[in-house]
Amino acid sequence: MEGGQFNPRTVEEVFGDFKGRRNGLIKALTTEVEDFYQQCDPEKENLCLYGLPSEQWEVNLPAEEVPPELPEPALGINFARDGMQEKDWLSLVAVHSDAWLLAVAFYFGSRFGYDKADRKRLFNMINELPTVFEVVTGAAKKQQKEKSSVSNHSSNKSKSNSKPQGLESQEKYPKSQPKDEEEEVFDEEADEEHGETLCGSCGENYASDEFWICCDICEKWFHGKCVKITPARAEHIKHYKCPSCTNKRARP
Repeated sequence: MEGGQFNPRTVEEVFGDFKGRRNGLIKALTTEVEDFYQQCDPEKENLCLYGLPSEQWEVNLPAEEVPPELPEPALGINFARDGMQEKDWLSLVAVHSDAWLLAVAFYFGSRFGYDKADRKRLFNMINELPTVFEVVTGAAKKQQKEKSSVSNHSSNKSKSNSKPQGLESQEKYPKSQPKDEEEEVFDEEADEEHGETLCGSCGENYASDEFWICCDICEKWFHGKCVKITPARAEHIKHYKCPSCTNKRARP
């Protein structure tokens, strides 16, 4: 199993490894959930979900060596796939994924001899990001919605979380429109409001120079690059459905 290919040393490198693995896990449990679901066949052996430093993911058998080179994720996630509601199963896998990410990060911290200050700095950097569970369940978005609902409704430039379904697509990504001098006056305030908005795919924060689009079904926001939508393509989309909502189907 992967693990020895990446050898971080500094706190920043370990945090970079954490973010890469985390982004891969979030992809598996959100935008690429259909593929992930299919790979977790209950008829197969004990399977694990691995996040890779390259921001990719894989479902695989656990490492054969004992003890393994890195801490191992939860074993046998595929066995519960058909015995639970899909959203509950994904939430459970997300919780175990968070525990695994912390285990790997602090394994590196111990391996490279971090002192108390370095461990604290690593944890604080990790703690600034929403957990995989918060991203998958929408809890991170809900927290942001509660914090910014008042300010978000005070400006046409803000990202309202209660947009009517009939809004034209260009209203869902105001940052793609050219700025005039009057708009620039509000840039600092807008950046503060938008900075805590999280991408439903990678979980990263909003940035004013990035193109985003909102799903009309789940009302989550996504980086255009994460869902492969360009501003030009978005101009022709009246009602956007994210990959997760598009692939979602009723399951027993």
